[in-house]
Amino acid sequence: MPKNSSRYYWWCQISGWGLVVLMFILLQFLIYEKTVTGLFVAQQALIFFPGIITTHLFRQFIRRSNWLLLPIEKAFPKFLLGVIIVCVVAALFRVGIIDAFDLGSSIKKYDFSSQLIFASLEYLFFIVPWVLIYYFYHYIEKSRRQQLDTLKLESLVKELELKTIKSHINPHFIFNSLNSIRALIDENPGRARTAITELSNILRSSMQTEKQETVSFEKELNIVKDYLALEHIRFEDRLKVEYEIDSETLNQPIPPMMLQTLVENAIKHGISKQLNGGIVKIISDFKDNYHELVIRNTGHLNGSFNGDGFGLISTKNRLQLLFGQKANFNIRELKGDTVEATVLIPIDPAK
Repeated sequence: MPKNSSRYYWWCQISGWGLVVLMFILLQFLIYEKTVTGLFVAQQALIFFPGIITTHLFRQFIRRSNWLLLPIEKAFPKFLLGVIIVCVVAALFRVGIIDAFDLGSSIKKYDFSSQLIFASLEYLFFIVPWVLIYYFYHYIEKSRRQQLDTLKLESLVKELELKTIKSHINPHFIFNSLNSIRALIDENPGRARTAITELSNILRSSMQTEKQETVSFEKELNIVKDYLALEHIRFEDRLKVEYEIDSETLNQPIPPMMLQTLVENAIKHGISKQLNGGIVKIISDFKDNYHELVIRNTGHLNGSFNGDGFGLISTKNRLQLLFGQKANFNIRELKGDTVEATVLIPIDPAK
């Protein structure tokens, strides 16, 4: 927790319970017209300290149990039970000390259980507002953060939109594809027609990128296969493609065109730089609680993910805004003239 937030929290705790004690003192002095004695001050201290201690411990329990992340309908019964327990614990603490040190002469006529019920109801009057304020403060804060994340994502999409589309539908790729198709028209008309369909699929998918936050891995993989088929016309035997796909991962959501961008990067900065070409291998599997996507290609890491193109930081940000802080992207150079890009997307346990 940030230092300023912790200080703010304690100021609120002390001020809130201080106001409760002040209210009792004013009632004693103004309404009941009684003097404020040392015994009365001690009794108020036994409202203040048990209240502040038990609510603080309750807060710690709420945070560790992640109750604030639950929807209201699921959080309500948990908070209700928690409030009852906190009130009883605070009352036990208070009544126990009062009895032990004989600080409650005015309530001696009541037995211990009656004192406990009365004190619990008294605490209920103050702890219920405490919980409501605490919960709705965090509920509003969470909504605000979600709105900020949404704005960040929209801003990031807009910022990357031109670069992304330029990368996916760059003129060189289109011209190369059209030239390859033109060469095929007389030589292999059937393959030329197939190539036109593949190019059309890629262009259509690129145009739809900004309309969707995620697509299924299967849909993205089909676009990548069309892209690689077109590139194979240009590179011929210099480009070899391998797939290692777990069929269970095909329905997993991924950011649209991200896989295509990584594969394009592998060809542009890897295969095309090699005299004898190389291999692009696409791996999709489950690892622990993640959907792991790996793109390996022959070549060397030349810093292309630090400046132009998608960018390491931008890719991480996009993943984390869509899938949370556990999502990650990393690119590294392996032994044997191989570059490996890895995307980790946490799996939704509800699916």
